[in-house]
Amino acid sequence: MEQPHFNPLAMLRLRTVAVAAALLLLLSSPAPTSQLSLGATFGVWINGAAPPPPPPGSASLGPSSTQIQGGGQEYTALQELKAAIFEDPRGALSSWQGPNVCAYKGVYCSAPPAGAAAAGAVVAGIDLNHASLKGTLPAALSLLSHLTFLHLNSNRLAGAVPDTLGDLQYLTELDLSNNLFSGPFPAATLLIPSLVYLDLRFNGFSGELPDEVFAKNLDALFLNNNQFDGQIPETLWSSPATVITLANNRLTGPVPTAYGYGGRVRELLFLNNKLTGCVPEALGFLPYIEVLDLSNNLLSGHLPSTLSCLSGIEVLNIAHNQFTGELPELVCDLRRITNLSVSFNFFSGISQDCDRLAGRSVFDFAGNCVPGRGMQRPQPECDDAPGDVGLSCLRIPGSRPVACAEAAVSIGIGVTFGGGLPFGMSGGGAGVTVTVP
Repeated sequence: MEQPHFNPLAMLRLRTVAVAAALLLLLSSPAPTSQLSLGATFGVWINGAAPPPPPPGSASLGPSSTQIQGGGQEYTALQELKAAIFEDPRGALSSWQGPNVCAYKGVYCSAPPAGAAAAGAVVAGIDLNHASLKGTLPAALSLLSHLTFLHLNSNRLAGAVPDTLGDLQYLTELDLSNNLFSGPFPAATLLIPSLVYLDLRFNGFSGELPDEVFAKNLDALFLNNNQFDGQIPETLWSSPATVITLANNRLTGPVPTAYGYGGRVRELLFLNNKLTGCVPEALGFLPYIEVLDLSNNLLSGHLPSTLSCLSGIEVLNIAHNQFTGELPELVCDLRRITNLSVSFNFFSGISQDCDRLAGRSVFDFAGNCVPGRGMQRPQPECDDAPGDVGLSCLRIPGSRPVACAEAAVSIGIGVTFGGGLPFGMSGGGAGVTVTVP
């Protein structure tokens, strides 16, 4: 049996911009059964079925190292799971016979976690990815009380996620992606105390996102390609996750304003929803963002110049919205940008700096209303461009947003940004107060 060899959470720190850009394109028109073979990069997680392998420290797990003899609740749980599967075309569960559950294919055993009231080996993980299993998940999974990872990516499991999963106090990774699960957001996942990786993408979950999902201490949150609707909770900015994907759902309303945000999100995907309103000025103060995709929504108004504060951003995609006005020159000055798409909006002008980006084939502004440029909208469409929505999009005057300074920026009444500049930017020390119109 091939043993697991690296930590999926470590993969989050391995970035290649070319891969991220390619995967953002794939995510805009996903295929639930698609497979990507792009190596150990973050992009493998975004779209398709590549799940995390079992975590490090599991290399010694498996039937060769430990054995559980006799019956017991773990045997009962696994047999209940097997009984809930009524199609196993690849024979993934054919070895699930007899009392030695550590000999079962896809079952990983280890010594019990520190402090656990157990003697001898316990079932620490289940990896049944890509098995094409058809069936449901039984409530008896909670009997696997020492489970640390459950990987069920790319099967045909349906129905609801059992509430009893909330009893798995040691579970850190839950991957239910690429299945047929349905119903509201599985509230049981919010009760798993040790969970740091949650992957629910490519299912049929629906309804509103609970506020609590972003308060959960997760490092990676994948909710894309479901049927979630309603507005994105304001608690989005409470999330400590480095990766958040909400793409390809039915979310409406505005992008929540990141007032006072102190999180560490690096990759944030909102594409292919029905978001409306403007891009809030505060979105320019995400301190660690590297990939931001707002494309294929109904966002409008002028693009805030504070986006020039995103000094570490590499991929910025706002294509297929209803933005107007001139593209802020400073947005094209982002020093790490390798993919900037503003195509199919209603921008009426671009700067020389943006022209230089276009010459490097990293800037796509097709389908706008820039006079004298090729591949633009016909004039009648530009004449009918949406007007300024007049929403509370804060505007900071000046050629360079003072909000990029190291000092705190007070926005509105009693709302404050604090903290130093990301990526070593320098700036003045004076505080700035911005008046809300």
